[in-house]
Amino acid sequence: MDADKAVCGREPDSQYVELAVEVFAMLADATRVRIILALRDGELSVNHLADIVDKSPAAVSQHLAKLRLARIVATRGEGTRVFYRLENEHARQLVTDAIFQAEHTLGGTPAHHLGQPVPVTP
Repeated sequence: MDADKAVCGREPDSQYVELAVEVFAMLADATRVRIILALRDGELSVNHLADIVDKSPAAVSQHLAKLRLARIVATRGEGTRVFYRLENEHARQLVTDAIFQAEHTLGGTPAHHLGQPVPVTP
């Protein structure tokens, strides 16, 4: 049982708690959440992401740099273009769960309980 605690890190005294807080801090920005939602189905260029989240390419690049340092997104170069993708499925799931939790704050039956898609709006 102790080996499971060390591996999964989901105990209150886990060494990963502080790192999890850093992940939440990184995601405590609406533009970054929108970027992650935009990337959930595959990779996109900075310009395409900028169009989706209705921000300048320079602003999106700044956010992507932070997400890349946090290992939330990864890159792939193709000529002079750079494409971004989610590093793994956990950021996508974390943001999706946060959206679902947000739906609960509105009262009533949330859309995700009705089988409706989660809207993505900038």
